[in-house]
Amino acid sequence: MGERETIRRILEIEAEQRRRAEEDPLARYNAGRIKHKKQIAFHRCKKRNRWVFGGNRSGKTECGAVECVYMARGVHPYRKNRKDVFGWVVSLSQQVQRDVAQKKILHYLAPEWIEDVTMLSGKKGSPSGIIDQIRVRNVFGGISVIGFKSCDQGREKFQGASLDFVWFDEEPPRDVYEECRMRVLDRAGDIFGTMTPLKGLTFVYDEIYMNRRGDPEVWYEFMEWADNPYLDRRAAAQMAQAMDEKSLASRRFGRFAVGEGLVYPEFDERVHVIPPFAIPADWQDTISIDPGLHNPLSAHWYCADYDGNVYVVAEHYEAGRDIDHHARRLREISAAIGWHTDGKGRLRALIDPAASQRTLASSKSVSELFCERDILVDTNVDKDLFAGIAQVKSYLCGAEGRPRLYIFEGCTNLVREFKGYFWGTGDLPKKKDDHALDELRYYLMTRPRAALPERAQTAVQKDKARLLRRLRGGRGR
Repeated sequence: MGERETIRRILEIEAEQRRRAEEDPLARYNAGRIKHKKQIAFHRCKKRNRWVFGGNRSGKTECGAVECVYMARGVHPYRKNRKDVFGWVVSLSQQVQRDVAQKKILHYLAPEWIEDVTMLSGKKGSPSGIIDQIRVRNVFGGISVIGFKSCDQGREKFQGASLDFVWFDEEPPRDVYEECRMRVLDRAGDIFGTMTPLKGLTFVYDEIYMNRRGDPEVWYEFMEWADNPYLDRRAAAQMAQAMDEKSLASRRFGRFAVGEGLVYPEFDERVHVIPPFAIPADWQDTISIDPGLHNPLSAHWYCADYDGNVYVVAEHYEAGRDIDHHARRLREISAAIGWHTDGKGRLRALIDPAASQRTLASSKSVSELFCERDILVDTNVDKDLFAGIAQVKSYLCGAEGRPRLYIFEGCTNLVREFKGYFWGTGDLPKKKDDHALDELRYYLMTRPRAALPERAQTAVQKDKARLLRRLRGGRGR
């Protein structure tokens, strides 16, 4: 074969590759210069219970459908692939399945990849047809099955199968969710959900967003209009104008719809929570304690760097235990992280001033009991609620929006309280699950207030300052 013929064959092959790519929506998904970064983060995540809380048209459903096709075809770019995959797509109703999830799945499945389609109703290829199963040719030679289920069928219809994945397109009832968790157990499969949280503080809020069980396999991401690079900005602005503030929170930003506002909307788990690292000894500052016996006792270890950034590096949070137990745990955690003590091996800590009060049930106060156990507690803290909240907010945002407060990943209860701390009636926060936040306030109120940034002087101000220095005998030039 001559050189000219070789070049011609190469050009033909490249043209055929371009043609196939144009006909293959899966190949075009996030493959161009412009990419949806949060969709990619969802696919990259290796955790087994992943959720996207997204506004309408944020791109959340797209990534759920693509994830199903990736797994069924055996072409997932970030996971170990296998043949003969079996998964479910779960919609709220069969009509919603037909109009949303089913349509998206078929969009990303090239016709030659489909071995067979089993209909629940209607004819194959009919826009009004409802699919029961799609048999997909897997690249390893096997056949994968994508089954479709609807929540209105009831929990019983979700029993019996062993699955590799379940995709929830919108929020399911709790009993359906729990049943599907059992379905992926045998195969160590995945659950992923894409939803706009319109129902308020449901079980998904508790189980996924708050992660009250501390499940290490839980992951979530918020996805809003601005995250979708393919969404027309003019159309987004028009939609925003037609919505009230509450609707915008859920339908644009994917936030949970609640009757009360968050005290700390500035808190962002993806920004303020960081992996632990080795803290220099001279960054160590003090421990702060909110005491409790029946209620949780909360204590955190606080460090500050040379720029005034604060790091919460360790946590003790436990209810129903006595002072002996808490004092022992404080010493154990301090020893584990190499925390500083005084010359006599004693720890120092801030504590709620209420700890200095004695009760009829005890001849000694909580602060005295801690001091007897070599934990010298200082009750001289500022408990001003509103000034404290303002101080916390200033550390969450900092100058020019840069945070000055960072929390190590192990401090799960402090993170949970940040995410669930709401305003109540009478312009006061709800007095619930705030023990860690209270002692955070005690600590931050001991820190110097953030200085206002200096403004650049205008030419007139500089001239005025120069004249004043001359009048005072200075050399203002």
